[in-house]
Amino acid sequence: MQINRTGSAQWSGGLKDGKGQISTQSGALNHYPYGFASRFEGVPGTNPEELIGAAHAGCFTMALSLILNEAGFTAESMETTAKVTLESVEGGFAISAIHLTLTGKVPGADEAKFTELANKAKAGCPVSKALASVPISLEVRTA
Repeated sequence: MQINRTGSAQWSGGLKDGKGQISTQSGALNHYPYGFASRFEGVPGTNPEELIGAAHAGCFTMALSLILNEAGFTAESMETTAKVTLESVEGGFAISAIHLTLTGKVPGADEAKFTELANKAKAGCPVSKALASVPISLEVRTA
């Protein structure tokens, strides 16, 4: 089975004065604005790092749901935040770390088991695999 999804970006102008728009195949984002100011100066709009964070949090949490089910558990609730760190390095910028923070309530699973299964999901989710060159850490909290 092979699934292809697309995202696109349009840009006009220079780096600091230019403006861009990001779109997704599904239409969840449709010409959504992004630019230098939204990436580096906190101006409203999106940026690649928060989109990577959202994709990683979504993929990880979905993978964990599967792993929990395979282990005989069903989550009552789970929430994951992915903090993506972009920093200046020699030669430009790089994503230097991703920190996942998971809070979940899983009846029947103690904190140790929940953490074990969450680590399995972190290692196995497709987005984690795609981002393997970046250190990924995980903090697990029970609700």
